[in-house]
Amino acid sequence: MNLTGLHHVSILTGKAEKNYLFYTRILGMRLIKKTVNQDNTESYHLFYGDAKGNPGTELTFFDIPHLGRTHKGASSISSTSLRVASTDSLYYWAKRFEKLGVHYEEIKKRAGRDTLAFEDFEGTKLILVADNNEKGVAPGEAWDGSDVPKEHGILGLGAVTLTVADAKPTVRVLKGLLGFYYVGSYPSLDGDHPDVEVYATGEGGAGAEVHVATRPDLPRERLGRGGVHHVAFRVPNEQEYNEWAKRIDQAGFVNSGKVDRFYFRALYFREPNNILFELSTDTPGFAQDESVETLGERLSLPPFLEPKRGKIERNLRPLEFRKEG
Repeated sequence: MNLTGLHHVSILTGKAEKNYLFYTRILGMRLIKKTVNQDNTESYHLFYGDAKGNPGTELTFFDIPHLGRTHKGASSISSTSLRVASTDSLYYWAKRFEKLGVHYEEIKKRAGRDTLAFEDFEGTKLILVADNNEKGVAPGEAWDGSDVPKEHGILGLGAVTLTVADAKPTVRVLKGLLGFYYVGSYPSLDGDHPDVEVYATGEGGAGAEVHVATRPDLPRERLGRGGVHHVAFRVPNEQEYNEWAKRIDQAGFVNSGKVDRFYFRALYFREPNNILFELSTDTPGFAQDESVETLGERLSLPPFLEPKRGKIERNLRPLEFRKEG
């Protein structure tokens, strides 16, 4: 029973409209689901992914207007990677970011791969990572509905970096509970700090890695807009999901219990450094209530919220999103 990679990463935004423009118009990702936060239906929940909404490709955003900014620090998911095909793609993106006024760094090596770090308009740290035909969990399919050439399009999630004051408790959870294995390490790019440790699950590769950075010098993060709320790991089916729920319980972790999100099944718990982990199923997927061709074009509600659609829509501010392309 193995987790097969990253499923999605969920981030906080204070402005859904600008968020939509950045991730679809600048990054060329596809809006695959416009729905609501199921725990607060007055808030939008936006999902961006690959051409078909495949698991392992989604960045999701909880829209919370007037939210304060994130004060960065430890006990955080401090960066999220997005996969592209090659180092040539990184050069394409550097030129695009320069043209569009996106803050970015020069191309650097991380975990032996060529990478390009940049930030969105709310300070979310993102890193493009070049696949260069590396073996491991397969990428998604780039969306061709934007002006980004498909050969340079975003293919899905790469590694997340966890920044913690003490790595040992987090590593015990990754290895002992979740079945990750140690791959190696690379020098910190943030100054004279311990090497960043790399752990992988399943077939490995960029789409199945967690990088752990040790920073005892940092205060604890105060989460706000631009900050990462949680990272979700892939469970291939509901049968294994049920077994994972038992394992988390037996290990003594306080957790959410099994949660039906309609598009996937979820379970949430915090590791000892207080970072929120989620286990999510690949099935049944985002095309349950929309065709693949029309993903993200309407407000989607799971069946248990559909009877409340009128009230939910009245309590949401309108979001006018033009169809990509």
